[in-house]
Amino acid sequence: MTDNYVDFPPGDGPTSGISVTLTAGTLQAIRERVGKRGVSAYLEKAAQRQIERDNLDELIADFDKVHGPADPEAVAAKRARLTGGAMNAGAAA
Repeated sequence: MTDNYVDFPPGDGPTSGISVTLTAGTLQAIRERVGKRGVSAYLEKAAQRQIERDNLDELIADFDKVHGPADPEAVAAKRARLTGGAMNAGAAA
């Protein structure tokens, strides 16, 4: 890093090239979806989604430390309301 380092949020700032190693099957699946020229943009979006998930996991863990874990029955009831499904639908997921 240089002395002029700026802290950019995910998805912002100039682009920077790196080397990434993927399994052949993963790369093939990506190229089938977006073509050869869309791989970088696809990986950028995937990385942004993963960062969002990691941040959400940290937020949930912090909440659980303060308030304790969520009641599974209450979660199932709210999931059923949101999805229109049975109360235990997706509870095993």
